[in-house]
Amino acid sequence: MNILIVGLGSMGQRRLRLIQKNYPNISIFGIEFSEKRRKEVSEAYNIKCYDSLLNVLAETNVDAAFICTPPATHHTVIKELLENNINVFTELNLINTGYNELCELAAQHNLHIFMSSTLLYRKEIQKICEIVHSEKLPLQYMYHVGQYLPDWHPWESYKKYFVGDNETNGCREIFAIQLPWILKCFGRSVSVGYTSKKKISSLDITYPDSYLVTLEHESGNRGVMIIDVVSRKAISSLEIVGEKLHLFWDGTPSGLKKYNIETKSLESIELYDSFEHNLNYSSNIIEDAYLAEIVCFFDLLSGVGSPLYSFNDDIQTLKLIDKIEGKV
Repeated sequence: MNILIVGLGSMGQRRLRLIQKNYPNISIFGIEFSEKRRKEVSEAYNIKCYDSLLNVLAETNVDAAFICTPPATHHTVIKELLENNINVFTELNLINTGYNELCELAAQHNLHIFMSSTLLYRKEIQKICEIVHSEKLPLQYMYHVGQYLPDWHPWESYKKYFVGDNETNGCREIFAIQLPWILKCFGRSVSVGYTSKKKISSLDITYPDSYLVTLEHESGNRGVMIIDVVSRKAISSLEIVGEKLHLFWDGTPSGLKKYNIETKSLESIELYDSFEHNLNYSSNIIEDAYLAEIVCFFDLLSGVGSPLYSFNDDIQTLKLIDKIEGKV
């Protein structure tokens, strides 16, 4: 199988590393507009890199492509790939431009469009959902996710990639990462209650850098989300409270804990024998879920299984984020 990775920044290289390590028989090609980065990636990973899809297809056939370019470019890139009969795995889009058009185009060509939602593939999230769904009484949750924007990519300025733009800003990305599993876990039918957004930092951005939002789920569950790009220590702090359940998670592989009502003590929920962590990222980001998504995508291409997230799911998520941001 020939795989193309479009966009060879940090996420493109992550997908590249994982595929090379776990699927050594797959041939990988890259597309990158930066000549300097094309050369660096070509030498580091021993793959052939191009500056356009046209030049790739002039030399080889491509079975599937991973879209790792800035979110605002995704619609154009996905459309071009589908028109050339190439299956697509796309990272977060953040903008639902042309979703209906792309889905219709994929159906016409009998192709797959796989929508990334990495946290749904985390073992801790899957366990949390399992526990929550087993509860009979309503629950409430408090969830704070934040990281100082300049620390996201320490090797480059936050003003030089998509999180610096209003349309695809850093808070919007955090919401897009987190809300899919929140909706799956606590209830997809949800209404936005109190929303407070504010810029509290000196960051050179023109969008709010912190949000406080209350969500009321039709299931009876409710929650408070605090999302920011200001937290100097990267934080992912979840607490779920109910009469018969008290659950904690700090975002790390070993950080899921349940309060034992009988013994009145916290008990760890162990889910990993081992896991892979890239030291370039904070401790709550591990490679395992990124690999699980890749495995699911390749299984889908082989006619096995189904993805955990779809374009239709993402439409709901992005509409909710628009409401939180005050766009609708």
